[in-house]
Amino acid sequence: MQAPQRRAQVFSMPHIPRPRLKATQNVLDAVYEAAHAGLRGDTLALAAGLLPAEYRELSVRDDLVDLAIAKGRADSEMEAASVINKAVKAGDTRMALEKLKHQHEWAATTRMDVSVSQEVSILAALEAAELRVLEYKECP
Repeated sequence: MQAPQRRAQVFSMPHIPRPRLKATQNVLDAVYEAAHAGLRGDTLALAAGLLPAEYRELSVRDDLVDLAIAKGRADSEMEAASVINKAVKAGDTRMALEKLKHQHEWAATTRMDVSVSQEVSILAALEAAELRVLEYKECP
Protein backbone atom coordinates (compact mmCIF):
# COMPACT_ATOMS: atom_id res chain seq x y z
CA MET A 1 0.00 0.00 0.00
CA GLN A 2 1.42 3.35 -0.99
CA ALA A 3 1.30 6.47 1.15
CA PRO A 4 -1.12 9.06 -0.16
CA GLN A 5 0.58 11.83 -2.07
CA ARG A 6 0.09 15.36 -0.89
CA ARG A 7 -0.84 18.02 -3.34
CA ALA A 8 0.61 21.44 -2.90
CA GLN A 9 -2.07 23.91 -2.01
CA VAL A 10 -1.88 27.40 -3.34
CA PHE A 11 -3.47 30.09 -1.27
CA SER A 12 -4.33 33.19 -3.12
CA MET A 13 -5.78 36.49 -2.18
CA PRO A 14 -8.55 37.76 -4.38
CA HIS A 15 -7.33 40.44 -6.73
CA ILE A 16 -9.76 43.21 -7.35
CA PRO A 17 -8.44 45.72 -9.84
CA ARG A 18 -8.78 49.26 -8.59
CA PRO A 19 -9.54 52.13 -10.88
CA ARG A 20 -6.69 54.47 -11.63
CA LEU A 21 -6.66 57.02 -8.85
CA LYS A 22 -6.56 60.74 -9.21
CA ALA A 23 -5.58 63.22 -6.56
CA THR A 24 -9.14 64.28 -5.78
CA GLN A 25 -9.96 66.55 -2.88
CA ASN A 26 -10.99 63.54 -0.76
CA VAL A 27 -7.67 61.79 -1.42
CA LEU A 28 -5.70 64.96 -0.65
CA ASP A 29 -7.67 65.47 2.57
CA ALA A 30 -6.97 61.90 3.67
CA VAL A 31 -3.26 62.29 2.89
CA TYR A 32 -3.21 65.61 4.78
CA GLU A 33 -4.83 64.06 7.87
CA ALA A 34 -2.42 61.12 7.87
CA ALA A 35 0.59 63.45 7.55
CA HIS A 36 -0.86 65.71 10.27
CA ALA A 37 -0.97 62.66 12.56
CA GLY A 38 2.77 62.13 11.96
CA LEU A 39 2.60 59.12 9.67
CA ARG A 40 5.11 58.54 6.87
CA GLY A 41 5.58 56.29 3.87
CA ASP A 42 3.48 53.14 3.62
CA THR A 43 1.63 53.77 6.89
CA LEU A 44 0.61 57.19 5.61
CA ALA A 45 -0.67 55.59 2.41
CA LEU A 46 -2.64 52.90 4.21
CA ALA A 47 -4.14 55.36 6.69
CA ALA A 48 -5.20 57.54 3.76
CA GLY A 49 -6.97 54.58 2.17
CA LEU A 50 -4.38 54.06 -0.55
CA LEU A 51 -2.19 51.12 -1.38
CA PRO A 52 1.50 51.98 -1.00
CA ALA A 53 2.04 51.58 -4.75
CA GLU A 54 -0.90 53.90 -5.47
CA TYR A 55 0.46 56.47 -3.05
CA ARG A 56 3.90 56.41 -4.71
CA GLU A 57 2.35 56.68 -8.16
CA LEU A 58 0.18 59.62 -7.10
CA SER A 59 3.12 61.30 -5.45
CA VAL A 60 5.11 61.08 -8.68
CA ARG A 61 2.24 62.14 -10.93
CA ASP A 62 0.76 64.97 -8.87
CA ASP A 63 2.67 67.59 -6.88
CA LEU A 64 -0.43 68.36 -4.82
CA VAL A 65 0.07 65.09 -2.91
CA ASP A 66 3.49 66.25 -1.69
CA LEU A 67 2.03 69.66 -0.91
CA ALA A 68 -0.75 68.07 1.18
CA ILE A 69 1.86 66.06 3.11
CA ALA A 70 4.02 69.14 3.72
CA LYS A 71 0.99 71.17 4.81
CA GLY A 72 -0.16 68.42 7.19
CA ARG A 73 3.26 68.20 8.83
CA ALA A 74 3.61 71.98 9.03
CA ASP A 75 0.18 72.38 10.66
CA SER A 76 0.99 69.64 13.16
CA GLU A 77 4.31 71.27 14.03
CA MET A 78 2.57 74.64 14.40
CA GLU A 79 0.08 73.17 16.88
CA ALA A 80 2.89 71.67 18.95
CA ALA A 81 4.87 74.91 18.83
CA SER A 82 1.88 76.93 20.01
CA VAL A 83 1.43 74.57 22.99
CA ILE A 84 5.10 74.98 23.86
CA ASN A 85 4.95 78.77 23.53
CA LYS A 86 1.86 78.97 25.75
CA ALA A 87 3.63 76.90 28.41
CA VAL A 88 6.73 79.10 28.20
CA LYS A 89 4.63 82.28 28.50
CA ALA A 90 2.86 80.76 31.51
CA GLY A 91 6.23 80.42 33.24
CA ASP A 92 7.06 76.75 32.71
CA THR A 93 10.84 76.86 33.07
CA ARG A 94 11.36 73.23 32.10
CA MET A 95 9.53 73.78 28.81
CA ALA A 96 11.52 76.99 28.22
CA LEU A 97 14.75 75.07 28.71
CA GLU A 98 13.63 72.32 26.33
CA LYS A 99 12.70 74.91 23.70
CA LEU A 100 16.11 76.53 24.01
CA LYS A 101 17.85 73.16 23.68
CA HIS A 102 15.89 71.77 20.73
CA GLN A 103 14.85 74.77 18.68
CA HIS A 104 17.76 77.10 19.30
CA GLU A 105 20.50 74.48 19.82
CA TRP A 106 21.37 76.06 23.15
CA ALA A 107 23.40 74.18 25.70
CA ALA A 108 23.92 75.15 29.31
CA THR A 109 27.53 75.71 30.17
CA THR A 110 28.82 73.20 32.62
CA ARG A 111 31.85 73.74 34.77
CA MET A 112 33.34 71.10 36.90
CA ASP A 113 36.12 71.87 39.29
CA VAL A 114 37.77 68.86 40.78
CA SER A 115 40.58 69.42 43.16
CA VAL A 116 42.03 66.62 45.15
CA SER A 117 44.83 67.36 47.49
CA GLN A 118 46.31 64.56 49.48
CA GLU A 119 49.37 64.89 51.59
CA VAL A 120 51.31 61.83 52.47
CA SER A 121 53.04 62.02 55.74
CA ILE A 122 56.02 59.75 56.03
CA LEU A 123 55.61 59.54 59.77
CA ALA A 124 51.92 58.55 59.47
CA ALA A 125 52.80 55.88 56.91
CA LEU A 126 55.51 54.44 59.18
CA GLU A 127 53.12 54.36 62.15
CA ALA A 128 50.47 52.54 60.08
CA ALA A 129 53.04 50.01 58.87
CA GLU A 130 54.27 49.46 62.43
CA LEU A 131 50.69 48.79 63.62
CA ARG A 132 50.22 46.21 60.88
CA VAL A 133 53.44 44.47 61.82
CA LEU A 134 52.39 44.37 65.49
CA GLU A 135 48.97 42.96 64.56
CA TYR A 136 50.67 40.29 62.46
CA LYS A 137 52.97 39.27 65.29
CA GLU A 138 50.07 38.96 67.76
CA CYS A 139 48.18 36.56 65.47
CA PRO A 140 48.83 32.88 66.30
